Amino acid sequence: MNAQRLTSDAMSASIAREGQRTISAPLGHALVELAERNPDVVGLSADLAKYTDLHVFRDAMPDRFYQIGMAEQALIGAAAGLAQEGFVPFASTYSVFATRRAYDFLALDVAEAGLNVNMVCALPGLTTGYGPSHQATEDLAILRAMPDLTIVDPCDAVEIQQVVPQVAAVQGPTYTRILRGRVPAVLDEYDYEFELGRAKMLRDGADVLLISSGLMTERALEAAKELEADRVDVAVLHSSTLKPFDAETVLREVARDRLVLTLENHSVVGGLFDATAHVLVENGQARKVHPVGLPDEFLDAGALPTLNDRYGISTDMVVRKIKSLL
Repeated sequence: MNAQRLTSDAMSASIAREGQRTISAPLGHALVELAERNPDVVGLSADLAKYTDLHVFRDAMPDRFYQIGMAEQALIGAAAGLAQEGFVPFASTYSVFATRRAYDFLALDVAEAGLNVNMVCALPGLTTGYGPSHQATEDLAILRAMPDLTIVDPCDAVEIQQVVPQVAAVQGPTYTRILRGRVPAVLDEYDYEFELGRAKMLRDGADVLLISSGLMTERALEAAKELEADRVDVAVLHSSTLKPFDAETVLREVARDRLVLTLENHSVVGGLFDATAHVLVENGQARKVHPVGLPDEFLDAGALPTLNDRYGISTDMVVRKIKSLL
């Protein structure tokens, strides 16, 4: 079994394998770098700067940082006001609080007005063992129906650093699921360059196609390497932009004669699997797609490696799922 461990407490939930190459606080450092080039960039936190890596920006540029307190609706409202005045705000909290508590403010204050407010939110999906109060297993389902909202689910620290300047340049609101703390660095081994709205083939394969987003892309790549020993040739298509979704690339790759699975750190309802299935049905492409994701239920609290196995999203469970379908 692939050993994983928490490298910080369960609340902040930064995960890395023993000895894995990581980058510390990629969001915070990328935001500082962007702000050094763009004087309009500001940061806001709902009393969670330390746990979303925005403390790096706060300490580097205290005069451009706003501590709103534990009031997510006010966080969105303040960010909307700053954007209205020409600033480029990055507002950070936990994904559950941004989506469950502040949805109406994000919809009416920000999205309807077309304001450039960038939500960068930590603890997406199953990245904390604290149970349903902190596990954002349905954030993508909540937000995908919001008009004009760009949604990004980065894989690793490398991609987070590349995402920050690109979402800042979007004319309109964005929502990015952030991994924080010591974040694995994976994609630079594949000469990866993030392009907003584009899915990228990280490795090709004749037998299986894994369409993945977020941290599940790392597990897809690990599963592909493990299956090489069984002479199973696995392709990994990384689709980090959930909206706008790269239908053209997905349709082209699914059309090939391979077993197809989607892998996501989110409920199987309303996320990557649904986006993929929607595109196939809308374009008359009849293909079976097997979802690997979190179940349609409230998850347990506990140790993350145990929960990853229990809910079928660990690398070992992905390998087992693929073998069972071949």
